[in-house]
Amino acid sequence: MSTDTQYLTNEKFAELQKELDFLKSERRKEIAEHLEYSKKLGDLSENAEYHQAREEQAEVEDRIGRLEQLLKKAVIIDAASGDVVTVGTTVRVQKDGDNKSYIYTIVGSEEADMSHGKISNLSPLGSALIGKKKGDTITVSTPKGEVKYTVVIIK
Repeated sequence: MSTDTQYLTNEKFAELQKELDFLKSERRKEIAEHLEYSKKLGDLSENAEYHQAREEQAEVEDRIGRLEQLLKKAVIIDAASGDVVTVGTTVRVQKDGDNKSYIYTIVGSEEADMSHGKISNLSPLGSALIGKKKGDTITVSTPKGEVKYTVVIIK
């Protein structure tokens, strides 16, 4: 896992904490029971159920470790407001040569979801927007070439 700062909203922090609690209590118990059952089936070297349960256990323990690190290093962000784009800011941008504008909220990478207009502060567009003000123009490199955006509104 990256050692970079992870920005999370209160909602995402609570969601990840709930997942962690579930994995540490209920999911670990389910896997332990599955392991005990599969041990009773005989020779462990040829016991597919036992090996599957061990893989599940490893995956769950890996996820628990990742979540614990993420939550320990997380910086909680609030919806930012002001005249400069920061993590937590909702911004409306307009692509050069396009009459349509786009609304994005700058969030940490763990929370990014383009289908909901949430872009990572580490993405090319997100990182280019950080520190910009209303009226500023940015250039973002994309696979199709460079694209210019103008910051229309900062919410």
